[in-house]
Amino acid sequence: MLIAVAADLHDNLANWRIFSDYVKKQGISTLLFCGDLCNRETLGLVADSGFEKIFMIAGNQELYGEDDIRERKNIIFLGRYGAVKIKGLSIGLIHEPHYESRLTRKHGHQDYIFYGHTHKPWLENKNGLLLVNPGTLGGVFYKASFALLEADTGRIELKILENI
Repeated sequence: MLIAVAADLHDNLANWRIFSDYVKKQGISTLLFCGDLCNRETLGLVADSGFEKIFMIAGNQELYGEDDIRERKNIIFLGRYGAVKIKGLSIGLIHEPHYESRLTRKHGHQDYIFYGHTHKPWLENKNGLLLVNPGTLGGVFYKASFALLEADTGRIELKILENI
């Protein structure tokens, strides 16, 4: 089972369309979104793009309200940070890296923690915990990027949008 992971879209709808078309062709139906999607219209476009489940946290630049999210049946909103179980994997979602300690205090050990905010694609093994930043889907400060998680094998791949 492939899972798409993205962060920091910052309302870049052109990049969203490229990303969305790619993941649909891969048969991906689950998205983990690590914050800074941004406005209400972008939220609607993302919600209506065909994902069965979108696990999402809020970033520090959001312009939509929680009422906007409640209208979307395929979005599971986790607040500023949260954890989900998918195919036996414990997966934490945060936006800012400093939320890592809050997440682990509340939800315990995670197999992966995905985060955003810095916009820099990054993989780091920290005492047996894999911290992953998929980068910025919006292409802000760095090339547009995202990650794919193969839930059956645990393999993670960082992808540059212009190379797909």
